[in-house]
This record gives sequence, C-alpha cells and structure tokens, in this order.
Amino acid sequence: AVVSTQSTGSVRETRPRSMPNNILHPQPNAKNGVLLLGDSWNMRHPLTGGGMTVAIKDADLFSKALKPFENFSDQAAVVKAIQTNFYGKRSSYAATINILATALYKVFSASDDPTLPDMREGCLTYFRLGGFCASGPVGLLSGLSPSPLKLVLHFFTVAVVGVLRVFLPF
Repeated sequence: AVVSTQSTGSVRETRPRSMPNNILHPQPNAKNGVLLLGDSWNMRHPLTGGGMTVAIKDADLFSKALKPFENFSDQAAVVKAIQTNFYGKRSSYAATINILATALYKVFSASDDPTLPDMREGCLTYFRLGGFCASGPVGLLSGLSPSPLKLVLHFFTVAVVGVLRVFLPF
C-alpha cells in the first residue's frame, strides 16, 4: 500500500518521464575471441524487446557462419566466414528492428510534442485494423520477416491512416 500511495502521488505531482533512448551504431568487433550480440553490440530501446530478438538472431546466424568448420585452426578462414556470413548478413534484421524500435519509442514515449497524441492514435488505429496491419509490424519487430522495404511500406501506411484519422475520424 505504501508503494502504491507514493507512486500515485508522484504521478499526480510530476509529469511522467520516459527512459532516454541512446543510439549506438554497430561496428564489427576487432577483438579476437570476443563476440558481441544484441544490445551488447548496438543498443535499442527496451520498449520492444528488440535487443533480445537481435541477440537470438545473431547467435543463430553466428552458429551458421561457423558450422562448416570442424575446428578453428585456420583463423583467417574463420575470420573471413564471420565477416561474410555474420557481419555481412545481419544488417537486414538488425537495422529493421532498430529503426522500428526507435520509431515506436519516439511515438509512445512521454513527450511535450503536441503531435504525438495524434501519431499514437494513428498507430494504434492501424494496428486495430488487424490482418496485415498487425501481423506485418509484429513480423518486422520479431525478426521473422525482416524487410526494410516492408518497414517503409508500413511507415507510409501508418502515416496515411493517421492523416485520414485526423481528417475523417473513424
């Protein structure tokens, strides 16, 4: 009861705050024997769980890059395989998840921006349409269908729905 009373009082007296979002762009790791996955390599806001998703996808992709090797005695070949089959292939899902996580953070975070309530409602209206409007963003964020082109399609479609919602409320 004490925590509840203190939390309620705090919310009434001050404006809700959001967790700051830092951006750390990924750079291939140059340290031998060190592997960075998910948020340890490049961070995104925890709102979407994207760091865990990227870490799981990174681990899967990394294991596939090393699968052809019976041992790691040929270090040059191992490094080349990692550069080609890990660093070279992770960008489509990592970038898609990073961009979507950052966009969702900006739309749903506490802010004084007067356009955010309309943007939030436009986004939620889009998700409520169901079908492709719900499964598409979930597929992007989960890393199951990482496609920068699909991401652009959903961004523009959400914008159109948001504009229509303002001018033709439905």
